[in-house]
Formats: sequence, structure tokens, C-alpha cells
Amino acid sequence: MSAAQTQKENNEAGWGCLEGLGLSQKELVLAEALQMEYDALSRHKQDKNSTGTSQTGSSTPSQARSKTPNPSIELPRSIPSQPIPGPTGGSLLRRLSGSDSSLNQPGGSQSPPSIPARALPHQGGYPKESLYILESPEVSKFRDYSGSGIGDSFGSGSGFLPKGFPSFPDDVPPAIPPRNPIPPSSGSENPFLPARGSTVTRDVNLFTPDVDQPKLTSGELNYDNINDSLSRLNGSRQGPRGRGANGDQPGKPVARSKTLPPQVPPRTYMPVPKSNKNQRRVSADPVSLGSRMNGFGLTGFGNGSDDRSKNGGFIWSPSVGHEELLQGLGVGVKVTISSEHFREPLTFTCDGSSTVDLLIYQTLCYAQEDLDHLDVDDYLLKICGHDEFLNNSQTLASLEFVQQCLKFDWDIRLILTKRSTIKDDETLSTMNHSILLQERPIKQTVTREALTLLLDTFHNEAESFLLSEVELSLHVERLVQSVKALCSSLAAVETPDVTAALSQLPACPCRLQPKVLKDASVLAIRENREKVVEKLTAAILDLVELYCSTFNANFHTVPQSHSCMAPVQEAGLVTNVLSFNVYAAHRIPITWAASYEGFFLSCSLTHGGIELCAPQHTSKQSVSKYLFHLVVWDQRVCFPVQINQLPRESQLTVTLYASCLPPPGGAEDKGKQRRSIEALGWVTMPLFNFRHILTCGRKLLGLWPSAPGQSGNARASSSNFSQPDSVILQVDFPTSSFEVLFSTPPPAEFCPQYDFSRLDTISQIQLQDVLHKKAFFWLTVEDKRLLWEKKSFCQSESAALPLVLASAPCWEWACLPEIYALLRQWACLGHLDALGLLHASFPDQELRRTAVQWMDSISDPELMDVLPQLVQALKYECYLDSSLVRFLLRRAIGDVRIAHYLFWLLKDNLQDSQFSARYQHLLAALLCCVGRGLRDEVDRQCWLVSILTKVAQKVRDATPSNRQCVLRESLDEMKQFFLMNTSCRLPLNPALLVKGINIQLCSFFNSNAVPLKLSFQNLDPVGDNVNVIFKSGDDLRQDMLTLQMIRIMNKIWIQEGLDMRMVIFKCFSTGRGRGMVEMIPHADTLRKIQVEHGVTGSFKDRPLADWLQKHNPTDEQYDKAVENFIYSCAGCCVATYILGICDRHNDNIMLKTSGHMFHIDFGKFLGHAQMFGNIKRDRAPFVFTSDMAYVINGGDKPSSRFHDFVDLCCEAYNLIRKHTHLFLNLLGLMLSCGIPELSDLEDLKYVYDALRPHESEADATMYFTRLIESSLGSVATKLNFFIHNLAQMKFASSEDRPTLSFAPRVHTVKSDGLIRSLYICRHLRTSTSKGYVFVVKVEREAQQEVQLVQRTFEEFHELHSKLRLVFPSSKLPSFPSRFVIGRSRGEATADRRKDELNGYVWHLIHAVPEVAQSDLVYTFFHPLPRDETPGTTSSKPAELLWSPAPGTELGEVKLSISYRNDKLFIMVMHIRGLQPLQDGTDPDPYVKLYLLPDPQKTSKRKTKAARRTCNPTYNEMLVYERIPRGDLDQRVIHLRVLGDGAFWENTLLGETFIPLKRLVPGQHWVDWHQLGAGGSDSAR
Repeated sequence: MSAAQTQKENNEAGWGCLEGLGLSQKELVLAEALQMEYDALSRHKQDKNSTGTSQTGSSTPSQARSKTPNPSIELPRSIPSQPIPGPTGGSLLRRLSGSDSSLNQPGGSQSPPSIPARALPHQGGYPKESLYILESPEVSKFRDYSGSGIGDSFGSGSGFLPKGFPSFPDDVPPAIPPRNPIPPSSGSENPFLPARGSTVTRDVNLFTPDVDQPKLTSGELNYDNINDSLSRLNGSRQGPRGRGANGDQPGKPVARSKTLPPQVPPRTYMPVPKSNKNQRRVSADPVSLGSRMNGFGLTGFGNGSDDRSKNGGFIWSPSVGHEELLQGLGVGVKVTISSEHFREPLTFTCDGSSTVDLLIYQTLCYAQEDLDHLDVDDYLLKICGHDEFLNNSQTLASLEFVQQCLKFDWDIRLILTKRSTIKDDETLSTMNHSILLQERPIKQTVTREALTLLLDTFHNEAESFLLSEVELSLHVERLVQSVKALCSSLAAVETPDVTAALSQLPACPCRLQPKVLKDASVLAIRENREKVVEKLTAAILDLVELYCSTFNANFHTVPQSHSCMAPVQEAGLVTNVLSFNVYAAHRIPITWAASYEGFFLSCSLTHGGIELCAPQHTSKQSVSKYLFHLVVWDQRVCFPVQINQLPRESQLTVTLYASCLPPPGGAEDKGKQRRSIEALGWVTMPLFNFRHILTCGRKLLGLWPSAPGQSGNARASSSNFSQPDSVILQVDFPTSSFEVLFSTPPPAEFCPQYDFSRLDTISQIQLQDVLHKKAFFWLTVEDKRLLWEKKSFCQSESAALPLVLASAPCWEWACLPEIYALLRQWACLGHLDALGLLHASFPDQELRRTAVQWMDSISDPELMDVLPQLVQALKYECYLDSSLVRFLLRRAIGDVRIAHYLFWLLKDNLQDSQFSARYQHLLAALLCCVGRGLRDEVDRQCWLVSILTKVAQKVRDATPSNRQCVLRESLDEMKQFFLMNTSCRLPLNPALLVKGINIQLCSFFNSNAVPLKLSFQNLDPVGDNVNVIFKSGDDLRQDMLTLQMIRIMNKIWIQEGLDMRMVIFKCFSTGRGRGMVEMIPHADTLRKIQVEHGVTGSFKDRPLADWLQKHNPTDEQYDKAVENFIYSCAGCCVATYILGICDRHNDNIMLKTSGHMFHIDFGKFLGHAQMFGNIKRDRAPFVFTSDMAYVINGGDKPSSRFHDFVDLCCEAYNLIRKHTHLFLNLLGLMLSCGIPELSDLEDLKYVYDALRPHESEADATMYFTRLIESSLGSVATKLNFFIHNLAQMKFASSEDRPTLSFAPRVHTVKSDGLIRSLYICRHLRTSTSKGYVFVVKVEREAQQEVQLVQRTFEEFHELHSKLRLVFPSSKLPSFPSRFVIGRSRGEATADRRKDELNGYVWHLIHAVPEVAQSDLVYTFFHPLPRDETPGTTSSKPAELLWSPAPGTELGEVKLSISYRNDKLFIMVMHIRGLQPLQDGTDPDPYVKLYLLPDPQKTSKRKTKAARRTCNPTYNEMLVYERIPRGDLDQRVIHLRVLGDGAFWENTLLGETFIPLKRLVPGQHWVDWHQLGAGGSDSAR
């Protein structure tokens, strides 16, 4: 290939990139032609100035700085000289900050030495760079101007270095400019901080006052230096960096063949020479990195790896709370420890209070003979199968892992290992100041090189215009075209100065607005043409400066130097009203001009979502066409609010509205119909920047598109520049000679505090009613007035602080001392209570800092519980540099588990377009802090997730019959992944370290999303396979939130001493529409259990009990399983009701063989029910069906265990109600997370109504009892189960072999031996039912003993039914008919069926081998534990377990009695052990009370009647009013239990007399009372 061809291709690549930056091809061609045309003229004018310019620009600030031993100054980022291979479709690493890498031609320029990079991958393999951490288009752009991929060699986190370090580390931070360093106070002596007048870049979020800075006038402009001013970029730099790609002098125009821009130096800001007003220029001078005064630096973010006791790189096993720890003390713990130091595992039985180091010492005593030279701290215990370690100082009972093993009867298996064998990432973990808290908008639209070319083109056109004598219109057209190209590259903004300057030119085809020069003869005079060019040049330079202060450009203009510091004025003393000028909305889409009219702006001031005054509106204007389409208002907006009345976190929200144009036609109706007004876009900005300086000067604000039904809970306080076509609003704020500073006032010295009891009774009741609302969302105006007025009486209730602060009338500067004094005096909130102060309604920085300070001592496990809410609370921070950001990063540095989950939560929120920029910066800061090891690890995880996402998509798109083949073929890519990576942690849990995947064990689920069931190989050789579910296509954030709420509920119950035996599994979203779910072993869905009894199994009562009996054959095992079922079922009922979990069919509820019940798949919650047409499928309050009650009662009749179940439900419900404010805070912080079913206060109101915080415990108990009754009596739930059974029949897989409902496991001919003969020798009547059981004699080959098994006729029928599902009927013998005339359970019927069954089994055993030797047949005739006891079956597995306690012939009644405020409250709870009626049927009991003495029978109270039960539950409250306290000792309760009979005749079932002498006023007396005998009673 020739050199010319190579040069041509390089040029085309460079121009292509310029075209990708927003310049059209037409504009590029025009600029190219103009550049070539004026090349000679430009070179001539520059040659005479080049020598002086070079000498002037050769200053040595960088040399002086390099000699200064200042650790806070960052070394310039060196640029790799060789490209690093990346993925197809784009470059992995960008050599430039903000410019396209293709512009960096390695031509003749002398490159600096390259930085060390990670080893390149093998050819054909996968690249090892961080390709997957930031993978969305927006994020990739962020990566582009971050200097390199996040996993690049800067990753050790070097930035600020501790004192004493002689040099900088090899890993250099990425070249991203920070925000401007904050000018120091007047007394600052730090030589490295820039002075007030130092030359720094203007920033959109930094207030740099222009002290009476005049515009550039014609008298100050030296036209001879225009070309030099516009085209020279790096004249002040030394050496090769100050020269072009081919060694040209700085600023010298080059020919077309030389127009490729020079290699861009790193974006570090350096001092530049002072310039006067005549020399305003575009400059790419780097900006110095000074130390920051706003707090982030070495403070709080030192080396996180120095303290090995804090973070040695280990994943520590989480600990439990203090209450759960106390429950584990004294419990015997059996521990098995294995190690490479000894052959056989050692087993210890120790107390729960034993520490881990003691266990290590005991192990070493067995394994080592010489203990003198051993240190226990050199050893660690690791959980078998998990990369998780036990902290040596903790007790066994304090470990969550040990508590889980005790709960589920798991073996505690540990591995002893040396601490030195675990390699830690010991690289520095410091806060990189060049990447942390960058407040600039996201991206740029033009690079310095492209802008240089356009400025040169403008200069050439301007000079041609000046020299023109003829064809003036042609030169005007070309000049306007060059200005349009410049404005187009600078975000398509046309400022009023540009418009005014162009208005002095005559009309031309590209600009036809009416404001043009009418008399073109004026321009015949050269002086007039010079004035036009001067004004146009000044306007363009102002536009470039505006662009640099708005966008993240890699160039800046030379600012004016200030001789003195600007004075500061306190915002609380400024009485001027807030006003600003709205000029225009730029970049209006052309479709809007044809669809809308009457564009106007609505401007509002808010603080914490509350408007400070009425919104102000502009006039209505139409779309204008200047250089571009725009809407011009040029109108002043004035608010009736003084600046001293503005809170510090005040935000200005501007919304663009327009009226929809009517459809074409119907002209007569156009005026009649009311035209709808539609919101088109909005933008929010803080009035005070992060330095608390009032915004001033000209601002460009990018509008966010308005979405219908958009929630206003959280709105980004930054402009929308992430979308290239966003509408840009130009707003001019007043400038002054002083800065308006909002300083934080000190707290007031006096803040009264009074005891609550000093309030009058009425005020106490009113205040208590308001405090019972538990959350500030529903406070009325009157509530807020009362709370603020009585705030001094509320301080004893610490959790009431959010309610009180939400009632503060204002947050202006004058009111803050009182608020801060109240905040200082208030008792410290608990860790979880402080969450309420992080909501969007509390933007005050001092308040949020205090809330974070209260949370600072939270433990790591507690922090993990609320981490999703804290990540969402970052949206409510007014500024990115906040206490919450520092807190999260500091805790992430200290714990690997927190860093892991924080990474994935931040990454998941990158999809939020409004806040993606903020989360990008936080994600980059996190990866910079945690070190290289974790960066590489999360990169592997992202890679793994991307592969699994592709696999899941392929499987979902394949036909159902071909999915398994597609799955196995697609998973071959996973083999390549693990060949490149020896191991990888799963995003679901960082302690799950896997080394491969078992493709043969992977499958999929037959549901709409087709989730993948994956089986990974454990890196631990003694660990089991890691089975997880990967979902793609389902949003798992809602499942995450639901499981988080259930986990917190479970912790609350355990803290209160109530273990509900809940199964808490992990679920984690790894991006929108994908994630991982933990698989619970030894569990089946209720549908699978019920269909073992046929498709109508959901209507039967025995399936669950039979299934538990099958897997728990002994009485002890079954009793334990039923106990687990009662507790877990109660917990599920309470949790699903409170959270309003819907779409509860029998495939969403699972049951473990140990009896633990749990729910899965939380696609509907907060009462958003699944609809079937217009019918709600979830009609019951929660799922509690008769087959669940059958397990609890031990049969089909209520038992005393049902009382325990109801009491558990009510107690668990009341315990959660005490923490109503916690759940409202947790869910309230998630209102802006984007979950569709949690988007407004109505969704939050569902939880509030479900918890009923305003009711007493007794009322709540009665309420929940009625819910249990309603759910148990609902037929809709069973019908829903049945419909789901029918719907799932089409998904039945051929691999799902039918099983027998009464057989716990499958048996084969190989395991049991070949059956030689079968014979039914007799039948026996069962002891637990009226049916018969048939005894089958089984003879097997090679076995001398004959086996006897007992099977019922129904079980024989089940065997035949399951065989018909597998084999055709032609291969099976005919089965005896089930239809019997007369009594089906009689002796004669049993004799006849014995003979028929003998014939059936003979033909069955002599059938074809595939039938006779099938697994179903051999499982059926395998002995069961019940076969050892003759005459017993599992027809009623637990009926005898719940018989009445001995000695309670007439039963007992449970009452809860209390007395307060002259009222006697008697709650009738339960009755147990009532006797059946004379005819053997169960009675319909109810309770009647009399309060003796009562001669007139006026104290009668009674409950409702329960139906057909000897163990009824009531939970009804009977109240007696106006009972003096002194009369209690003489009062006696006469309680009678009556059977509600027909024809007005009732039977007395028992009675008792209860003296109230034992009752203590103010306390609850809960006890069982014996019922005695009595006569009959016919009185109602």
C-alpha cells in the first residue's frame, strides 16, 4: 500500500470521527475546502509572529511544579504508544480525555513513555480488560473520557499519597479533570492551593464572579492577532507537546494534508500566562490539580488495606444480633473440622459461647505436637463449600452461619487453613480525587481539534469577507455558514450576541429571519465590515466560554485574571428578590413546530418537594427559525421571594409546556374545542452550588423529556446532556460584584424541652393520634402545626423526629438555628430510625450529615440489610459530595461483601437516565478505592453475566422441543470463560467461588421467562455444587425488595424471641431484566405435591400431610416437620399480607421436606392483584387453605394446635406493627427506584393500612383472626390453584417422571432385587379409619426372607394411574372397578377386591419387562416404615397427636383480661377439649359472659358461634364500661360455653367462675381456665 493511500485512509478516519461528533458531512467538506483555499494566506500572516509566540509560550511552570514535593499534585497521565486491542465495534481504551481515539495519530509526534498495562490476552481468546463493568452506550462514553477502562492499570487507586511516600505509584489515575479547586480563605498559607485570582476553568456548578467584566469591544480587538488567537492551542507548552503532529510551530495553520490534529496531552490543568481582554482565545492548556477545601482528600479515605484486622481481603461470615446471640448461648454445637494437616476430620461438640479461636486451638492440639511456636491468629476457619471465613474473636452462637445450621439441622463443616495462604490485594486503597466527585455534565459535543479546524475556517471566511470588494453576498453566505458550523458543534446554541451580530449582515439562504440588514450598501465600507466581524468574533468567543463552563470539554478559554478577591455577602442579609432572564430554548425538534404551538415555561421554586411560592409563567411563543429552530422568550422571571428567604437546598424547576395543534380539517371546530396543554420537558437545578454560592451568570440547562405519569419523588438536579438531542434552555442569572454565600448558622443556645405528661389531656390525645401515623407522608396542615407547636414535648419519643422536622414551617437561613438546636438536643436515633431523615423531603445537608453520623456505628450485617435504600437515597442528595457518599465508600473499603453488593447496586442504577451520571461517578470512585483485585473480580462477574444473558436469550427464542439442545450448545462458551479464568465469584453471593459449570446438570424451567437452572462446580474440592437460577427477561428488583422486607421481618421476630422458622433465600438483580436466584434444596412446589393426587388435588385436604409423612416416616420426624410448618406458615401469612403479595398460585409456594413453607416469585405486591379479565384472581387476604389447616390440626377437625397457629400469627403481626415507621421508611426511600408497583404514596398507603398502626394490639389481634377465617373459608384460592394446574399441564416435560405420593424416594430393580412373585394374602381393618389395607407378600430372587407390605385399594389405583401416564394401556393389565354397589368399606367388598387385586398383580409381574421392572412397580412394593406395624396406614397421619390433654374432660377456655380507664376488657381467645354432643357430632359453641353480681341479668355479653368444632377460636373482645376500680375485688366473671342448637335450644358445654381479685389494673392477665359441669340452658 502506498504512503498516499495510507495518509488518505488516516485522514478519512479522522474526518469520520469528526462527523461522529455532531458535524455533518456537508459542513466538513465546506470547512476542508475553505481551509485549503486560505492556506497560503494564513501561513503568510503567521510566519511573522511564530518566533515571538514560541518564545513567549516556553514557560516552565511544569518544571517548577515537578520539583516541588507535593503529594497532592497528580503527575501527568502518560499515553500508551501502542494501541491495546479491544472488542469489536469500538476501542477499549481511549487515549484522550473526551476526544475520539482515532484523532490521536501516532504520526511523527514524540510519544511519552507508555504506562504499564495488564497482560494482553492470547490471540483468539477473550480480552482481559474491563469490558463488561460499564457496558451501556452512555456508560461507554463515560469510559471514553475517563481515560481508559475501569479495570485498567490505574486501578490500584493511587491518588492522594500518605505522607512520606517518596514517589508516585506506577498506576496513574485516569485523566479526568475534577471540579475547580475551592479558593482558600484569606488566611490560607498552603502554597499548593490556587489563589482567588488564579486561572481556573469556569464550571456550570461553580460560581466564578465576573467583576464588572465588560464585553469585548471593537476598540480592544487587534485584528492582526485574530488568527493567532483562534488557531493556536498549545503555544505555552514546551517540547514535543507544544508542537503539531509533524513538528509545526504551535498555532500555525497547516495544509489539508496536515489538518489531522496533534496528539492531545493529558487533561491536567496547568497555570497559563495572563492575558488581557484583547487576547481572549480558545486554549487547551491543562489545569492544575490543587488540593480541595471541600473535604475530600486524605480525610476519611486513607489506605484501606493497612489495617488487616479491618479488611484483610477476607469475606467474613456475618454475625447476628445481640438477642439472637443470647438465644444461642448454652446450646450444644457439633462442629466437624477438616484440614490438610490431618487425615481424618475432627468432630467437636462445644457450647455456643465458645469462641472461634478456642476451636482453632483445640484443633491444633490434635493436629500438632509442638504448640510452643504456633500462633492461633495465624490460622482461620473457612466454611466448607464457601469462600467465607469465621472471625477468630467471635463466638459460635454469634455467627449467622451457625444459627442457620442449627435452624435447618445442617452439619457444621469447617476447614482449618493458614492465614498466609490467602492472598490479599495489598495495593493502596485511596480516594482518587480526579475521578470522585465530578459535578460537570456528562459529555462534550466537539473536541479541541475539531473546534480548532472550525475556528480556522471562520477566521478565513472573516478575512475573505473583510477583503472582498465584489460578490459580497457570496462571502456573507460563506461567513454565515462557518458561524453555523461553529454553533452546531457547540451544542447547536445560538446566543443573543451571535444573533445580534448576524443581524448586521444581509439576508442569505441559510438565515432568513426578518431581523437582517436591509441596506447591504452599508457593508461596502471596510470599517463597517470590521465592526461586524469584531462583534461576531466576540460573540463566538463568549459562546465557546459558555460551552466550556457547561460541557466536559478538553479545552478552555483563557479566563480573566482578578487582581483582588471578590467580596462575600451573607445570603441571610440579601433582601433582593430572586429573578433571572429566560432567553430561549435551543435545539427544538422540527416535529414540535408542526405539532405544537404556544410554547411557554413554568418556573417553580421547591425545597424538599414543597413549593416555596406560586409558579411563575412566561408568555406563549412559537418556534422561530434563525440558524436553528428555537423558541425565543427573552423575558424576565421574578419570584415574590427574597434571597434571604431561600433555603440553602432550594431548587429551580423549569417545565416547558405547549398546546397541541388540532388535527387537519374541521376548521369550524378548531376554535370550539379546548386545546390540551402538554408538558414537553423539564429541568431542575440548585440555586446554591456545592460551595453554597448563589448561582449567577449565563447557564445552559438541558431538559429531561416529560413522561406521562412520571413520579416526582426524585428529580435529578443536573441537566440532561446525556441525550444528544435534548432541548437546551438558556437562562441568564444576575451577576454582581460580590458572591452571595449561604453559610451554616450555629445552633441556637436555648431549646426548651418538657415532659410529655405536662401537656393537658386533650393535647396528649391529639398529639398521640398524630404520632401514631408513624410517617410524615400523610401529615395534614393541622397535624404539622400541632407537631411544631408541641415539639418541645415530643423529645422523649426519639422516632418522632422525622415527623417533627417535616412539620418545620420553613428552612430559610433565619430559621435554621432553631432547627439545628432541636437536632442537637434530640436523643440520637437508632440506626434504622435515622433512615427516615434521608428521604427526599429532608434535603438539608446538616440534617442529612447528622443522620449519617447516627448510622455510622451500624454493623456490617445491619448495613447490608438497608444498602439498597441507601443507594437510592443518593438520588436525594443535593450535591454529590455528601456525607452519605463518604460513608458508603468508607464502609465498602472496610468490607469486601459490602463493596461487592454496592458495586452491583450502583451498576443496576446506571439504567436510570436521570441519575446515571451520578452513579457513574460513584461506581468509578468505588472501583478506584477497592483495589485491583476486586476490580478484576467484578470484571469477571460482569463477563459471566453477559454470557449467561446471551444463553438465556437463545434458549427463550428456541422452540420448546429444542431448548435443551440449545442450552447445552450455548453453555460451551462458559467452558471458554473458565479456561480464561480459573475461578469466579457469583454476583448472588461473593462467598460462592466457582471454577466451572456442569452442563449435563443444567436445565430450564417451563415458564414464560424460561429461567435457567445452572449447576456450577465449586472451587472448594469438598464443597457441593452451586445451584442457582438465572433469569433474563424478568425484573428482579421487586423480588429483591420483597425478600429484603421479609428478611427484616424475620430479624425483628428473632430479636423479640419468636423464631418463625422462615426460609430466607438470596435474590439479586444484575441489571434491568436479569439476575440470579438461590435454589433451595429438598423443596417442591405445592402444585407438584397436589397433582400427585390428581389434577383436582388442590381441592383435597390430605396432599400436604401425606407428602410430609412420606418424607418424615417416624413420629419424631413428622412432629418436627409439622412444628416447622406451623411456624413458617404463620410467618408467610403475616408477611404476604403486610406486603400485599399477589399472584399466589400453587407454583409460587414451596414446601421443604423438613416442613418449612416459603413463597417465591414476587411479581405482584402492594395489593396489585393479578387480574383475569375484570376479576381479581387473589381474592383472599393471603393463602391459607384447608390442606394447610389439615397439617396443623392433624386431621380435618380443628385442634388445639390451631390455637397455637392463630396466636403465632397475631403475635408476629403485632411485633411488625411496632416497627411500622421502619417499613414505611424503607419502602418510602424506594419510591424513585423505578419499580412500577412502588411509584407513589398510594402504594405506600397499602402497607400503612395493612399494619393499622393506630389500633391497639387487641384490636389488631381480632382483625387478623378474622383474616385467617376469611382466608380459610375462601374457595377462590383453591379454584385459582386448580386453574393453574390445568394451565401448567401443557408445560409438562417428558423428563418429569411420575412418582407415588406415599413413597419418599424412587427404588429400582437394581437397588431392591428382581421380584419373583407377588401375592395378596389377607386384608386388615385399619385402626385409624373404617377402610381396609391389603397385605402383599413379596418374594425376591437371592433373598430368603419374605417381605410383607401393606397397601390400600386407593394406593393400588394410584399405581395404575401413574403407569398409564408412562406406558400404553395395551401393555398394562386391566384394573378392578372402583364402583361398588352398597357399602364400599364392608368385609365382602374387601374379600372381592383381594381376589381381583391378586389377578392384577399376577398379570403386572408377568407383563413385558419394561412394565414389570419399572421404577414405579418396584417403588410401590418397596417396604415402608408403616409396614412394620400391622394394620396401620397413613390415612390420617397425625390425627391422634392432637387429642385433648388428659384431665380436661369438659375443656378449657383461654382469656385475656385487662382493666384501664374504668373499663374491663375481656378477650375470649380459644377453647380446647370440648366434648362432642350425644349424637357424636361436634357442637357449634359460643361463649356467654355475666359480670357478677348481676341480679338483673344486664351484664350479658356473648361471642359469635363457631361451627362444628370442639376447639374453637374466637379472639373477640367483650367490654364492660363504668366499672370503678374499687369494685374489682368484689366482681366475678361467670363464663358459660353453650352449644348453638336448633329450635332455640342450647346445650351447656361447660362453665366457670373467675374472680377478679388477681387482676392488676394496667396489666394483661392471660390464662387458661378450667370448665366445669352444669345443666342445660334454654335462655338466649
